[in-house]
Formats: sequence, C-alpha cells, structure tokens
Amino acid sequence: MSNEGNKNNISDIIAATTHVNATYDESQIQVLEGLEAVRRRPGMYIGTTDVAGLEHLVYEIVDNSIDEALAGYCENIEVLLNADGSVTVQDDGRGFPVGIHPKLKRPAVEVCLTMLHAGGKFDGAGYKVSGGLHGVGAAVVNALSKKLTVTVHQNGKIYEQSYERGKPLGDLEIIGETHVTGTIICFLPDIKSKDNPDGVFDEGVSFRLETLRSRLREMAFLNKGINIFIGDYRLEEPFEKNFHFEGGIQEFVKYINRNKTVLFDEPIYIEGVKNDVAVEVAMQYNDSYVENTFSFANNVRTPEGGTHLSGFYTALTSTINDYARKYKILKDSDANLKGEDVRESLVAIISVKMHEPQFEGQTKSKLGNSDVRGVVSSTVSEGLSNFLEENPGVARAILDRCLAAARAREAARKARELTRRKTVLESAALPGKLADCSETDPAKCELFIVEGDSAGGSAKTGRDRHYQAILPLRGKILNVEKTRVDRALANAEIKNMITAFGCGIGDDFDINKLRYHRIVCMTDADVDGAHIRVLLLTFFYRYMRPLIDKGYVYIAMPPLYKVSKGKKEAYVYDDAELEKLLDEIGRDPMPELQRYKGLGEMSAEQLWQTTMNPETRTMLRVSSEDAVAADETLSLLMGDQVEPRRNFIRDNYDMVTDLDL
Repeated sequence: MSNEGNKNNISDIIAATTHVNATYDESQIQVLEGLEAVRRRPGMYIGTTDVAGLEHLVYEIVDNSIDEALAGYCENIEVLLNADGSVTVQDDGRGFPVGIHPKLKRPAVEVCLTMLHAGGKFDGAGYKVSGGLHGVGAAVVNALSKKLTVTVHQNGKIYEQSYERGKPLGDLEIIGETHVTGTIICFLPDIKSKDNPDGVFDEGVSFRLETLRSRLREMAFLNKGINIFIGDYRLEEPFEKNFHFEGGIQEFVKYINRNKTVLFDEPIYIEGVKNDVAVEVAMQYNDSYVENTFSFANNVRTPEGGTHLSGFYTALTSTINDYARKYKILKDSDANLKGEDVRESLVAIISVKMHEPQFEGQTKSKLGNSDVRGVVSSTVSEGLSNFLEENPGVARAILDRCLAAARAREAARKARELTRRKTVLESAALPGKLADCSETDPAKCELFIVEGDSAGGSAKTGRDRHYQAILPLRGKILNVEKTRVDRALANAEIKNMITAFGCGIGDDFDINKLRYHRIVCMTDADVDGAHIRVLLLTFFYRYMRPLIDKGYVYIAMPPLYKVSKGKKEAYVYDDAELEKLLDEIGRDPMPELQRYKGLGEMSAEQLWQTTMNPETRTMLRVSSEDAVAADETLSLLMGDQVEPRRNFIRDNYDMVTDLDL
C-alpha cells in the first residue's frame, strides 16, 4: 500500500473518532471517588483477579496482624476459611483505633478501611517495623469484598462495623464488653457468578488451602514464637493446623532440608542489629547441587533479591575465601573461589527488619535500601568468620564442597561451549532431530518436546510448520537433581534442548535469546510419560528457572482414550472422565474403546486435533508461585530418600501424575 493510502486510512480513523467524541471538555473528566478506583482497576492493587489475587486479600489482612506482632503486641493469629466462602482473620493485637479522626471526623477504623493511603505506618510512630507501607491493604480488601465486617476489642468494649463493596452499611457501633484486645476481620470476596455478574474476581475461583498454609507456615518461621492457626471449614472433615517455631529461620532451613542429607547437623545462625537494621541469617549445606536462597524484608518475600541479598553473597564469598587463604587450603597460585562455588548446595534464609524498607512498587519483589547491603555484609562476615574459626571440622567440609564445585564449574564452562550458538537464526548449529518452524518471532513460536522418534514422527507430520517446532528425545533425560551441571551438560538430550532453546545456561543464560515462548512437554499419558515430564521440569526449574518464572513452560494434555459409538467419536483424558462419558452415552452396546499407550499410536491428524491445535487443545502452564514448595516437591520426587517419596506419591497421586510446580 502506498504512503498516500496510509494517510487516507489514518484520516478516516481520526474522522471517525472525532465523530464519536464530538466534544472534549470538562464533562469528559472522570473523578473516581473513594474505593471506586480499586474496583475499576483491581490489577493495579492486587496484580490479578484470578486465584492469586484472591489469596492476596488474605495476605494483606494477615500482614496487618504480623505488623502488630513485630511491634510486640500480638502473639496469636487465626485464619479461618469459612463454609460460605468468606475468610476470618483474628489477632490479639491492640486492635484498629476506634477514636474519631481529628481531620476527617470519622472513626479511625473506618478511615483505614475506606480510604487509600490511610494508615499508621508512614511516620514510624505506630509501627517501627512494617511490611505494609503503602496504606492500601485493608482498604483494597474492603473494596474487593462483597461484604466485610470488622470487629475491634479495645478499651473494654467490642466495636463493630459492616461494609458492602467498600461502603459502610452503618456507623461503628458498640455491641458488647470485653477484657481482651484485638481485631477480627471477616470478608467475603466479590466473585463473579450468574447471581453476581458485577463481581470482581474470576468466576469459579476459590482459596487454595495448600497455598495459604504454606504462606502462613513461612510467616511463623520468620517470626519465632508467634502462633498462627489455619482452619479450613469448607471441607467435610475440617482441616486445622497451628504453626509455632521457637527456632525461627533455623527451623525454616531444617524444614527445607528435611528430605536431604545435610553436610552438618545444625544450621549456621547469625544475627545482629546495626543502624536500626535487624539482620537474621540461617544457612546449611546439603547433598544436592543447587542453591536455594530465600530473602525477606519485614517478612515480605523478595524473589528478585535486593541489597540484603547482595550483601549476604558478598560476605559469604569473601569470608570463605579469606578462611581458605589463611589456612592454606587455597594456595597462593590458586584462583579465588567464585560466588557460585560457595553457594552450590546451600540453603539460606536472609531476613532483615527495618523502619523504612524501599521496595520496588506495590509487588515488593526487590529491596532497594543501599545502606542495608553494608549492614548485612558486615554482620554476616563477622558471624561466619567466628563460626568457621570455632568449628574447623565443619569449615573444612564446607571448603571441600566449594573446591569440588569450582572444579565442576570449570568442566561445565567447557561443556557450555558445545551448546552455545553464534546467533539466534544460525540453523546449522541446531540439533539434527529438531524440526524447526519457519516463523522467527519467538512470541509466536512453539517447541514441542516429545518422547521418542515414533511420537516425533506423528508430531512432525501433524504440526503447523509455520510456528510449531518438534524436538524428539531419546528416552529419559538425566536426573539433574542428583548430578552437577558439568555432567548434565554432557548429556546429549540436555545439550540438544539447550541448543534448540538458544538462550544458553548458567552465566550465559539470556532470556532475550529464547527462540520459543511456548516450550511444551508433550509426553505419553502414562507413568513413564509422567516420569519424563518430571525430569524435564526438574531440569527447567534447577537450571533454567526464568523459563518457568516467565510462564514459557507448558504441559500438553494428550487424551488417554478414544471412544467411538456409531458415527460419534470423543476423546477423554482419564479414567474418571471415561466412566462419566460411558454413563452418558450408555454401555449397551458397549462403545468401541481405543486406549493410547503412547503418542506414537495416534495418527498425525488425531495428535493435531487433540493435543496440538490451539483451537481444541488443553495445556497447563507451569508456574512456581511458591518456590519453597516447588523445591520441596522436586527434592521428594527426584532425591535419594525413598520413604518420604513413597509417602508423598501415595498421598498425592494426582499431583505426581499431573505436576504443576
């Protein structure tokens, strides 16, 4: 099309737009009052309106109770999942202030629950340490709840007020007397349904007990001595659990390592306070080959790390090198150990608490306080140096582990050279069995990793060659949970995957060079297929974690049966679905059943229609919302300890055969 033609089209669009919006004046300016902005744009405050956003509401209220605990006024927190879908959070803190706000002439509790950026955490007078600094938590929960009731025990009286979608249903009232203090908030999330089409959250979402339980257990670890109770009364048999850890983050490290063999019995524990920053570190080495470090600031998980984590890394590397030099474990001619050498097989928890943490945005994924780096570094250097001097046997075991990691790192560097490609488009360097696609935009490209040449043949024939690539694997790949990266990189199937992806591995990893934004594990719908899928996910999680974090890894869902009766055909994906279909269509005469033992038994057309066609297929996106739980699952399934794995598989058969990290 010519430039003139483009101009005409643009002019037409502008003219049409101008016709629709004939005037633009003061009447076009909207002012959203109160909490209306939260309901209009909930994603700005809780990230999403799916189950993750739903659970974020619980965390916001619990964080307020935790802040009371940090201030020294709360020992017990209860979280109850009620049968009607509501959640009750109760604590024995000081209780929301109920007095009249001097400027707004309304009860302070109402101000906190109906106005954004209203709270007691801005000037440090109410809370010296707090995870919630933006003053939007409780108000956002109120705005996104169909109904919320707050009950405050304070000054010998019980105060109560109810709200509907953020708006008070009446004034704060005194409903009784009490001899305790604390706050009870009960809220019913505003979930869409046929009867509630104006709801905020996606239809059908509900709280996940396991996710909430994991987060509350984490909070109990980070605040030693506090009691956190969770009860799920939606179940026929209610679930109840109380978390209490006197050892704090030391017990957290033990919990993470409970299914691993550790290098020494008790975690190294370091604590200190400098410049009004409290630092706690617990660390322990195990028999794996991967690092698991988790950092927190004022109880808030910082998955992207920050200054506290970099301070820890600096101190760990320099202290171990200094010790190795002092006792001639490293000779003068030897190079220093690198950070990755001293962190291999390490589990560490870094927790800092301060008055004014500077988080990156409301998601609080990274800590930015520059002074914290030095505080953590000096605290860890001093504490770790003393520990190594006082425990020479443990120190030597750690150094031997680090030196072995350094040797493996050098071997891995040489192995990586074999998997590195010069450019993203250099097809000559691609694996021979890869059937690539013609599309060059990674956002449009899919790579199906399939099991064996037979399935690979069907997939290659049935695919859309424009945007779908196929990489067959020969058998089961190496279990990277039990081996170092140098051996993993020597494995032919793993090398083929790394080369096909194009984004490198380890220090060379660059997500921007990834050639496919959908990497699909397409294995057979049987036990062997499930095992291969877990092996693949273990590799991605341990060595290419950003692929999962970015949402680029998927699990294909091939059917297990084809059911034919007369001219009608249907595909079902498990035995329960088969039984349901047979009940619907009748068993007399019995329909013809075809059970697919493997993808290779499907024709190319069947594989396309059931598993690869974007219009008809079902795929699961792999996520790692809870890194601790994901690490625990992989350690159980892929580690050396048999009894814990047997118990886990027996109790969680469905999850093992359909793993979602």
